[in-house]
Amino acid sequence: MLVPSHFREEDQEKLQQYIREYSFGVLVVADGDSVDANHVPFHFSASEEHPLGMLKCHVARVNPVWKKIEKGASVLAIFQGPNAYVSPSWYETKAETGRVVPTWNYLAVHVQGQVSIIQEHDWLKEHLNQLTDVHESGRENPWAVDDAPAEFTSRLVKAIVGIEIHIENLTGQVKASQNHPERNRTGVKAGLANGTASESAMSEFIG
Repeated sequence: MLVPSHFREEDQEKLQQYIREYSFGVLVVADGDSVDANHVPFHFSASEEHPLGMLKCHVARVNPVWKKIEKGASVLAIFQGPNAYVSPSWYETKAETGRVVPTWNYLAVHVQGQVSIIQEHDWLKEHLNQLTDVHESGRENPWAVDDAPAEFTSRLVKAIVGIEIHIENLTGQVKASQNHPERNRTGVKAGLANGTASESAMSEFIG
């Protein structure tokens, strides 16, 4: 994606945190015949071996997209945070010059890297445990994969295929009115603060 310098987020740790926070992403797979987009939950982890991080996800075995990856198709993972319409009426400079137009503020992270297809039962089971544990961790009575009958989960594991991305490139854009003077940013922040959940979240990115 094209990222103007004033919107580019260079801090890799922040980009990694955005992936954790907005982990339901889009897996885009392109080969010479078509482009596929699948909406899937990802699990992110980083280590000394993979400082930029590693992404894991899965798709149904009946989904032909994994076979395209196996044959060398290009893969891009996209993560999107809060976004919001920005009204020109929030700009103080509107009254001064009138030279303002609507825009959209948003957060997006694009990920590329080496991709592998995983079909081993133990890897898939651990992947499902990781995904579940992350999203159940804040609950009073967290559910665990092992709470279900082993025969039942084993059958379901056989119906999925894992995808692992060793991240080599992280591109992030946080468009939060940085290209406007402070008085305009103040107006946008106030205008978004009492809006929808996405608008209110977006307002927190405006300095």
